[in-house]
Amino acid sequence: MIFAVQRVNRASVEVDGAVVGSIDRGLLVLCGIREGDDRETAAKMVKKLCGLRIFDDSAGKTNLSATDVGGRLLIISQFTLCADCSHGNRPSFTGAARPETAEPLYRFILDEAEKYIPGVEKGIFGAHMKVCLENDGPFTVILDSDVICPKK
Repeated sequence: MIFAVQRVNRASVEVDGAVVGSIDRGLLVLCGIREGDDRETAAKMVKKLCGLRIFDDSAGKTNLSATDVGGRLLIISQFTLCADCSHGNRPSFTGAARPETAEPLYRFILDEAEKYIPGVEKGIFGAHMKVCLENDGPFTVILDSDVICPKK
């Protein structure tokens, strides 16, 4: 599982010309779900995400999490984060979870995130989406389950 996390002043996602999710200050999270990912991994990733200290405190140090600053979450599924670009120039997406596996896990991630930060906004799974954001910093980090919760 991969989360591309961007600290934002505002972000929104649009489907077919209509805004389906938007936030002001908080985190825009692009979520890639891999084959073999499960609820245990998702729960650990969400806990790490919501505790991630990437907001400035009064001294200008990144010591605060989204929960500390009243930040919001916009979580968007994005299977292309699971691309394998190691061979040739055309990415392979065979490592991405199949939709019938990924969609319920994406919904679980949304539900888990709600436990930490109420009012989680989202995109529409499988839809062609347009994402608009104002990155604050810019400040972008990658959370990878292979690092956060490696398999034994």
